[in-house]
Amino acid sequence: MTGGSLAHRRRATLIGFVAVLMWALLALFTSATGQIPPFQLAAMTFGIAFFLAVAKWLLRGENFVAHLAQPPMVWAVGVGGLFGYHFFYFLALRQAPVVEASLIAYLWPLLIVLLSALLPGERLRWWHLVGAMTGLAGAALLILADQDFAAGIRLAPGHLAALACAFIWSGYSILSRRLGHVPTDAVGGFCGATALLALLAHLVFESTVWPTDAGQWLAVAGLGLGPVGLAFFCWDHGVKHGHIQALGASSYAAPLLSTFILVLFGFAPATWSIALACVLITGGAVLASIDLLRPVRK
Repeated sequence: MTGGSLAHRRRATLIGFVAVLMWALLALFTSATGQIPPFQLAAMTFGIAFFLAVAKWLLRGENFVAHLAQPPMVWAVGVGGLFGYHFFYFLALRQAPVVEASLIAYLWPLLIVLLSALLPGERLRWWHLVGAMTGLAGAALLILADQDFAAGIRLAPGHLAALACAFIWSGYSILSRRLGHVPTDAVGGFCGATALLALLAHLVFESTVWPTDAGQWLAVAGLGLGPVGLAFFCWDHGVKHGHIQALGASSYAAPLLSTFILVLFGFAPATWSIALACVLITGGAVLASIDLLRPVRK
């Protein structure tokens, strides 16, 4: 691998990891939005992301029609990934305990690492797999800490919905790599379609609840700008041009960083499980990123 191509891959991987950093703010911002129903919140935030993309195209004099003129398969992958994941995630949270649904849904980083072996030019090595499994162990420790399992875990439809989340997002990420020729600006169109579908789901399943103060409106705007906006553009660039195994394993940092932020703002206590999860997730991410840390071979 040449120095130039490796440097480009490193930059793309770092851009992809910016999405993980922004997703760490998802829980904090969502908590601050009050009682807004999930599909309504998705419609509002994806709508913000779409209008920001349109504003960028207009300000730079770009032909936004060209960004949206993608083949049906590209639209199916993009909208299916964004809306499909959120639809099944909300369904999982309604029909299964939050802890169990979250853990099952967060199998997607591991699935990305495993499914990457199907991509042209990619090789799944033992350190990729061990790194992803170590990160999964850290995320499991973080999510399951202090839970009472005396009553056991019963299989519910929500568990299957959470599993669908994991496969949808990992599949979306892998297929996006195969669609590397599609410009990242197309994600703006996917956000617009997702906002429309979320609005339809809201009208069918929910009652409208508007933010009650400026803080809640700011939280909605923050979601649309970051975790449900720019994050998807960064992720698209990362999975298309970066080191996808490293991105998959490092994605386990999102629940860890999210917990740190909640602790920092007083929404959760600091515990030993957080410290141990930090060691496991960081170690797993480093192990899966060995390819990027090695010296360049001319």
